[in-house]
Amino acid sequence: MTLPSVRRSVLVDDVIQRLRAEITSGRWPVGGRIPTETALIEQLGVARGTLREATRALIHAGLLQARQGDGTYVRATNELAGAIQRLDSQLADVLEVREALDAQAARLAAERITPEGLAALDGLLAERADAWQRRDRDAWVRADHAFHQAVAAASGNALLSDLYTALGPALRRSMAAHWDERGFHGADRRGHEDLLDALRAGHTARAARSATANADATQGWHHDAHATAPEPSATTGG
Repeated sequence: MTLPSVRRSVLVDDVIQRLRAEITSGRWPVGGRIPTETALIEQLGVARGTLREATRALIHAGLLQARQGDGTYVRATNELAGAIQRLDSQLADVLEVREALDAQAARLAAERITPEGLAALDGLLAERADAWQRRDRDAWVRADHAFHQAVAAASGNALLSDLYTALGPALRRSMAAHWDERGFHGADRRGHEDLLDALRAGHTARAARSATANADATQGWHHDAHATAPEPSATTGG
């Protein structure tokens, strides 16, 4: 077996980074189809073999997914999210991991959140409440998830925030599924307004308790809804 030339390896790495930048920036959104091979060759000014090698690397990393006869689609925004999706984890497992992340994010955010961060959370909770009042499921899911993601970001721990981002697709599907479940209350203060009060007070223990109470309620709704049904996959939905 012959090794690729250094020049070719560097070129492939450069193409990988340029494609990856389109994905991580959101210019190529998750679930969207990327430009055709012909278009990318023209835009990047590289040979077909170089582009295909770079694309295969991103497919292997979990950021892209090739669909026979239909092109290549964005699967995840980073390697961590791609790896989690490839695990095909059960939703119950994802929710258990979420509980641990939520509690730790709340503790850290209570110590580190800025006034700007508090104001942003205020705005997201207002959007969440408005969406629930209007019975707009999609808007509610976006606002609710954005709130929890913002708490994770306010923790000041980049890895924790990245883990929460990686779980995002599965968590949003879970939230959407709960919408029609009996007893579900999308304006529950636990882990939301109560959590924000604790963050404002800088109370780490109370913040963690509020986040845990919300996660426990979510797991309870999931358990009740699927007590007699097959467990769905977190990565395929259903």
